[in-house]
Amino acid sequence: MTNHAKRTFSMLTLNDKEHIMNRIMLTIFAVLLLVAATGQLIAGSGNRTGTGGASQLLIPVGARDMALGGSTVATTTGIEALFWNPAGVAKSSRSANLIFSHMSYIADIGVEYGAVSATFEGLGTFAVSVKTLSIGDIPVTTTTNPDGTGQTYSPQFFTTGLTYSKMLSDRISVGLTANLVSERLSEVSASGAAFSVGLIYDNLADFSGLSLGVVVRNIGPQMHYDGPGLYQLAGVQDQNRPPQFYKIDSAPFELPSTIEFGLGYKANMGGQSQLLLASAYQNNNFSDDELKLGAEYSYNNTFFIRGGWSLAPSKPDNADYIYGASVGAGIQTNLGDADLAIDYAFRDTEFFSGNHTIAIRLGF
Repeated sequence: MTNHAKRTFSMLTLNDKEHIMNRIMLTIFAVLLLVAATGQLIAGSGNRTGTGGASQLLIPVGARDMALGGSTVATTTGIEALFWNPAGVAKSSRSANLIFSHMSYIADIGVEYGAVSATFEGLGTFAVSVKTLSIGDIPVTTTTNPDGTGQTYSPQFFTTGLTYSKMLSDRISVGLTANLVSERLSEVSASGAAFSVGLIYDNLADFSGLSLGVVVRNIGPQMHYDGPGLYQLAGVQDQNRPPQFYKIDSAPFELPSTIEFGLGYKANMGGQSQLLLASAYQNNNFSDDELKLGAEYSYNNTFFIRGGWSLAPSKPDNADYIYGASVGAGIQTNLGDADLAIDYAFRDTEFFSGNHTIAIRLGF
């Protein structure tokens, strides 16, 4: 910046400076979204099914948005927005928030999740989240003991995230999340970093209640497994030497990146009743694309009834797509200096028992 530019900038009012910085931040987020989306669209979708890794990043958390079929990329707000669109984290009525949730996932896997957020005036909202998978003990089998050696191991999967979100204006919010991903299977492990960036625009085209959202999730470098479990005892044929340990180099794998666009509309139905309609289209890097629809009825911002549906448009009769309808309910009450909300969601799954999720949210 030249001296003349510095003097000009210093003469601006505080509001002008804040407006310029917000425009710069919005431009940066727009460029990040465009670059990430371009790479995602080039990557393809269903033709690469099964070739990616770190699928724990795709496991949803929280009950409210899950009950809406995951269609809330444009309407998600508060601390539950951490997974769905980090831009919505700044849209909270409370300056500090907590959330804890438990989900009974497929194949008896438990998903535990916790997060905390804090808003600092003039700076934005920061949040920290942790997600872990409870898989249980798995018997150790070998080629010589296919029925098991009598030993067991317990896989460990967890994701830790740091999020920054800010309201650039009364209509536009942006958010960025950096996740640390860790996976351990017996004597091998992998770790890596995944980034997500999102934007929400409220009152689109001056239409009250209409929102547009876009988010790109899980962009980052490839991961690969390493550890002592990759060493195998083997001998070299026709060589007069005893067997030795040789290391198997594992192939790297890409993260399950997605890009999602959504529209939402919130309408007053008269009195204290409100209706939220949400929709989203998700392009997946390593699986078929998804269409998501959801609706929420609320009374006095206290009682909530929710429903949603997700499907894969490219699949005839939704074949080989295990998810479908979702339903849920919630209750929110004021405790003086705090708000308490309890939400429940059920998501139907084919071939497995359905997913049950319960979440508790606190706002201070």
